[in-house]
Amino acid sequence: MSIAVCPGSFDPITLGHVDVVRRALTMFDQVIVGVAQNADKRYLFSPAERLALARASVADLPGASAEPITGLLADYVKSIGASAIVKGLRGSADYDNEHSMALLNRHLSGVETIFIMGDSGLGHIASSLVKDVASHGGRIDDLVPVPVAQALTRKDRND
Repeated sequence: MSIAVCPGSFDPITLGHVDVVRRALTMFDQVIVGVAQNADKRYLFSPAERLALARASVADLPGASAEPITGLLADYVKSIGASAIVKGLRGSADYDNEHSMALLNRHLSGVETIFIMGDSGLGHIASSLVKDVASHGGRIDDLVPVPVAQALTRKDRND
């Protein structure tokens, strides 16, 4: 069974992320959405909330799941026997950011990173932009899965 890990902070997971997972499932038997924590980032959602939203967002994709990643991604992929790391790219800026991480992860784990070009119709979607639109009461239902839109609406009401 071939396993790929699609890592990220997913604050929150978007339709662009789900599209990458869906397309990765055509290449791998199992795709794990690895919900990671970056100490340098400030999150809207807690680690538990981000994990729950990721799980709900890929629940209808056979072979997809979401799990927390603590520590180094390279250690995680080795520990579960993953054959690849999958990253979605919206454009050249994403590639520039991901290139050195892919090389370092290969160095540390021996696992290759596979880049999947994002769907051009979803390339404008970024978690940070979704949060900004939602915080101003804008429409986000065509940017994120339903559970995420509901969670963002609840967050906005509680702030």
